[in-house]
Amino acid sequence: MNTNVVISFQLRRMLGGATTRGFSLIKLPLFRFRFNLFLPLSTIIRFPDYSTEASPGIKIVTKEVLKEFLAAVKNTPASSANVYSYTDKVLNILNDKNIAVSLDAYNLILEEASHDIDLTCQVFKKLLLSFKSPSATSCLKFAKAFTKENDCGELLRFLEEISEIMSSSTSSSFINKIIFAFAKCGQKDKSLVIFDHLRRQRYGPDLVTYNIVLDILGHMGRVDEMLNVFSSIKDTGLIPDTVSYNTLMNGLRKVGRFDICFVYYKEMTDNGIEPDLLTYTVLIEIFGRSGSVEESLKYFEEMKKKGILPSVFIYRSLIQNLNKTGKVELAKELLEELNSSSTCLAGPGDFKRKTRQRNTFKV
Repeated sequence: MNTNVVISFQLRRMLGGATTRGFSLIKLPLFRFRFNLFLPLSTIIRFPDYSTEASPGIKIVTKEVLKEFLAAVKNTPASSANVYSYTDKVLNILNDKNIAVSLDAYNLILEEASHDIDLTCQVFKKLLLSFKSPSATSCLKFAKAFTKENDCGELLRFLEEISEIMSSSTSSSFINKIIFAFAKCGQKDKSLVIFDHLRRQRYGPDLVTYNIVLDILGHMGRVDEMLNVFSSIKDTGLIPDTVSYNTLMNGLRKVGRFDICFVYYKEMTDNGIEPDLLTYTVLIEIFGRSGSVEESLKYFEEMKKKGILPSVFIYRSLIQNLNKTGKVELAKELLEELNSSSTCLAGPGDFKRKTRQRNTFKV
């Protein structure tokens, strides 16, 4: 029986993905993937034949090349069941041969191996050892592998292991991205389990961690827990910032706890923290919805005097609440102002400006 399978690909295409590292685009020549079931992979696969040059003595395997490799293994009948086992072995061989794997290639493997938690953890660990900090995309693909897993034990053990081998400066950023990623892919409860577990360990969360968790709890409507987490920020010696107060007040607004919003707004200003666009958005809406439209108008004028551009949402909120309270003429004036070509409005970027300064999660 012939156990040697040969699969050929004509890869005369321009490969990208290396430009961020300063590499030139190159053309790959014709090459072959050979799989012999009785020989070790390291003696079969000649990686330098299909990797791009990173720097003298170092090569890099791109996402496009890895796609071809995965397709080759999948199309090999005898090895199709072990495609990802092959891929893991390939990563080890690449590391031994000082051949780097691009971040996009790692993301491809994480996506393809999402059904296998053990393999996902192995690949993700190799990624972390290769790059100082994973991207938000990598963390999201890692998190998706745990979608059907209810037991968080293995996940927590893995995160502890990873946190121990990372420096303190990168560990906090990594944990923040992981908590954010699990919440983003619909696993908010796991995000909170990670937060609570690591908070009990020696891995102290930073302010960004607390702000992310406040946002998660706010979206889930778990007000009491959100208030407890906010209080614990001060207990750790950290100082809540604009993002902290905005996130808390926005969560309270969503569940109609307007009275508590006013308390935290006063605390915010008493501590010398300047309100921004999101702060005024929350204030204008809650005063309007509680029937104090005059207060809404007061904050509307105040924000404009400070040079903070109002958004379409603020105008619409004011107009709606003015109409409800019978102030139809004033509502018409604001509508005309909104529709005027000379009116400058805030855009989505203005809402995110403060957040980007604190949460630099690159996708």
